[in-house]
Amino acid sequence: MNDKRIFAPSTARNREPILGVLRNVLPAKGLTLEIASGAGEHVTFFAANFTQLTFCPSDPSPEARESISAWIAASGVANAPAPLALDVEESPWPISAADAIICINMTHISPWSATEALFAGAGRTLPARAPLYLYGPYRRGGAHSAPSNAEFDASLRARNAAWGVRDIEDVAACAREKGFGEPQIVDMPANNLSVIFRRT
Repeated sequence: MNDKRIFAPSTARNREPILGVLRNVLPAKGLTLEIASGAGEHVTFFAANFTQLTFCPSDPSPEARESISAWIAASGVANAPAPLALDVEESPWPISAADAIICINMTHISPWSATEALFAGAGRTLPARAPLYLYGPYRRGGAHSAPSNAEFDASLRARNAAWGVRDIEDVAACAREKGFGEPQIVDMPANNLSVIFRRT
């Protein structure tokens, strides 16, 4: 059997802590759009744990979308449709409305313009007070939270000068410009943050 699923070791480590935060963030019903779903492990796990919600995965990569579809098929979840071909920097997005958006580990492995486009697109897609959930490593007050994050940042910038761990203050300023309120920040394991914005 040709298994198209991609496995990301970090998912097994962070999905339970993320789930715990999402239980207090996501709406009781409706559609949650995941931006940059990657392998598809997160979205199928969340779909299995929030059966009252529809989880719509998306990714610009055909290989990733193939893996997402394979994960959906293998998991048997009924509340995750086929992944969308969605690049945050291409407007309009192929979805016009969602009740929540989640985006895990994208802002540091994409150009800053992708973060700007994420907030712009989310502003067009979400109703007032709806959440945009981000997860990943961030600097606070211009400083890394751990030496491992500084090393990770250096490795990212060596791979692509446009990548890198972002300052949470810069992300919050970008969010304000696009119509979002101040973030709720939750410290997570392994020196990561959950950052929740709501559209004003």
